[in-house]
Amino acid sequence: MLDHMENIDGYLMKYTNLVTGWQYRFFVLNNEAGVLEYFVNEQSRPQKPRGTLALAGAVISPSDEDSHTFTVNAISGEQYKLRATDAKERQHWVSRLQICTQHHTEAMGKSNASLKLRSFSMASQGSTNSPLSQRRSNQNTAFLNISHLSRGSSLYSSRKSLLPDHLVDAREMMTQAQGQHKDLIETIEGLPSAPGLSPLDQDLLMLKATSMATMNCLNDCFHILQLQQVARQTRPLGEPTIEWLEPKLPDILKNGGSLPSLPGDSGKAESGELEHMSTEPRDFAGEREEIDAENELEDSFTDQEDDLGAVEEERSVILHLLSQLKLGMDLTRVVLPTFILEKRSLLEMYADFMSHPDLFVAITDGTTPEERMVRFVEYYLTSFHEGRKGAIAKKPYNPIIGETFHCSWRVPKSQVAKSAGGNIVPGPQGSLHSAAPEVSDCYQVRFVAEQVSHHPPISGFYAECVERQMCVNTHVWTKSKFMGMSIGVSMIGEGVLHLLEHDEEYTFTLPSAYARSILTVPWVELGGKITVSCAKTGYSAAITFQTKPFYGGKLHKVTAEVKHSPTNSVVCRVQGEWNGTLEFSHSSGETRVIDVTKLPVTKKHVRPIEQQGPYESRRLWQHVTESLRQKDIDKATEHKRFLEERQRTEERHRTEMEIPWRTRYFESEGDGWVYYKPLWKTAFANS
Repeated sequence: MLDHMENIDGYLMKYTNLVTGWQYRFFVLNNEAGVLEYFVNEQSRPQKPRGTLALAGAVISPSDEDSHTFTVNAISGEQYKLRATDAKERQHWVSRLQICTQHHTEAMGKSNASLKLRSFSMASQGSTNSPLSQRRSNQNTAFLNISHLSRGSSLYSSRKSLLPDHLVDAREMMTQAQGQHKDLIETIEGLPSAPGLSPLDQDLLMLKATSMATMNCLNDCFHILQLQQVARQTRPLGEPTIEWLEPKLPDILKNGGSLPSLPGDSGKAESGELEHMSTEPRDFAGEREEIDAENELEDSFTDQEDDLGAVEEERSVILHLLSQLKLGMDLTRVVLPTFILEKRSLLEMYADFMSHPDLFVAITDGTTPEERMVRFVEYYLTSFHEGRKGAIAKKPYNPIIGETFHCSWRVPKSQVAKSAGGNIVPGPQGSLHSAAPEVSDCYQVRFVAEQVSHHPPISGFYAECVERQMCVNTHVWTKSKFMGMSIGVSMIGEGVLHLLEHDEEYTFTLPSAYARSILTVPWVELGGKITVSCAKTGYSAAITFQTKPFYGGKLHKVTAEVKHSPTNSVVCRVQGEWNGTLEFSHSSGETRVIDVTKLPVTKKHVRPIEQQGPYESRRLWQHVTESLRQKDIDKATEHKRFLEERQRTEERHRTEMEIPWRTRYFESEGDGWVYYKPLWKTAFANS
């Protein structure tokens, strides 16, 4: 081993922090001491090193993001992310670091054999003279983190914490596998360049790449197990403490536990019992559940997204994120910072577009096809203000596959009559009446949404009012891209409103959304041209959400034109702001003005969290939401990461097992997704 160990030095790029990014540093591998040191430059080498990383027990991992990058993960939890000038130089450093790491790891195990016998499971194994016990005592490895050591001090100046037997066995198997991998690579590279078989054969290159990727994965997994073992060990007071390597999961999740219930959850056990969250891979969203509206209560959530302080404080994070992006880059797989999240899932945001259900129900009361089309445009244009929760550019949670959201609205019949009469009466903000009307005096609008696909991210949502024989089915693929100082989100898909009483279908599309000024005070605007059409009646609407020009112009401007396509005659024009005042001018000369900020909002009814299924939005994201309410961004990030990692694990499992995902409430039809029990089918079956 010593013959192959040599001190090497040279310049590498080191990832420093979010603000500074990559910097050139001069690195020295000291084989005798078993440490990797770095200096600002070669001239400062006689001085004290800027950083020192002990290599005993470390994991050296080439990165799969490119052919130049690799990481050195010390057992202390510290990590160096380094980048060589090319693949050859990376391989040279990685090989020498791995040889040095293996030598000092084995040396540390041999020098502490007697301590290992006293510290771990030899007593529980019975005889300590068995071959297995002797093998373990010779090859066991010590791992520890001394939190108060200076960078230049020895890692081994205090008592070692050692691996238990099952990890020793795993380490031995890893060493054997590493040797076999090395033999395989040398054999392939040693083949003569002859016709028919050479080191450049495609299958052999694939074999080399697969072997390397497997070893990298095993090294990363073993390093995580090492850290978990160290974190579990307890220390007497006054002794060095163990630190955890970021990124990390909440402590209560490390041993298969789950997140605690939120404060105020009436279903929380007084004993502090934790809610069980299964980590078993899923290949379907679960059984369909018929939601009883009697169990749904008026929503009490009053979260306002008006805090911009965090955005200013986290500007360095945004700057770092922007430095990694390219113009036009698809952001679907980019993990955005937690502090820009609003406290609801995207599925619930779609439900909030229905916050004026009286206007929705009143559509079918139009006495003519023209009036019904105009009423639909009124409902459509007034839905975005409440759905966006104001103008602040915060992002709802990305739904995980299989996530669902259920709610309903109770719409007073008297309010629908006023809307149908052409006079929308302003009411107290957030409600229609001071006293809740009797259920018999209300229409009920039911809503269900489901995340039917993860890549691409597609949501399906459906709403119906059985008594009025009307329903709407929509599927949306949210596709986001980076636009410099803005982020654009295209809402790809369409919806169809069914008015069964009139045998009419209204097909419509959705505008794009833009987050502007993301480095200062972010704000939202809508943009794009959308269409609404009814094939049976020939009426259609063209709606344009206008983005603000670079100089001058008004914000949030929208214009619309409703016309009878067969005669090409315009019957109504609309102008104004989608989050302000809208003016409807009819061909008859009648003018109607709607101020969306003064429209009464009907609160949705939602089941309490403790009655919801584990993959319903509010229960699923409850701990992220509560952490954001408490302004604890770190904890919110941990909870969010846990959900995302579980989703990735499940996706890998389905891919490996070739198991297709099975949805719960929506079925694929052509290019879209349709609710499994739509009103137009059930009404026809019952007629």
